Amino acid sequence: MDETLDKLGRAIAGALPSSVTGYSVALHELTVTAKAADIVAVMRHLRDDPNCLFWNLIDVTAVDWPGRERRFEVVYHLLSPKHNARVRVKAATDETTPVPSIIEIFPAADWFERETYDLYGVVFTGHPDMRRILTDYGFEGHPLRKDFPLTGFVEVRYDDELKRVVYEPVKLTQEFRNFDFLSPWEGTDYVLPGDEKAKSGGGQGS
Repeated sequence: MDETLDKLGRAIAGALPSSVTGYSVALHELTVTAKAADIVAVMRHLRDDPNCLFWNLIDVTAVDWPGRERRFEVVYHLLSPKHNARVRVKAATDETTPVPSIIEIFPAADWFERETYDLYGVVFTGHPDMRRILTDYGFEGHPLRKDFPLTGFVEVRYDDELKRVVYEPVKLTQEFRNFDFLSPWEGTDYVLPGDEKAKSGGGQGS
């Protein structure tokens, strides 16, 4: 299997020498690295080339590496039903350089690219509706960035009594709990609520 993926990776890199910067096979998976500016040409080749035929776009997301000059890797996952194969494509970009949208190649990229913009701040040029999709109205920042603060933000909800949208400080619905990961089935060093009789041996049948 790895030999087949390696052959496919060499074919893709050979067909797009100016756009594909490399490929690797690890854990029975093929990963292709490409220039962000050429991602549309790469996706078109992966979709249309007879050796590829990756017709299905499975996902578009990103990974944040704050220590890198180009901190974001935009990641695309594709499936070829014809060849029963998958490929992962990675394209690096920074906080200010947009990435071309692949919506003309894969219309399914619409909401994936909006989600990547919303959560990571990666902008896709050529997208017909580049706006947030998951966060609240007026939300500031991008929650999946590694440097996104966990406090100091507000949440938005509709108040049925006031008949309007209200802004409130973000609050956890559950208090912090320190779990010891001990299994109650094997016995613990403390008594769980409701187990007082079991621990003392005073239950029925004793």
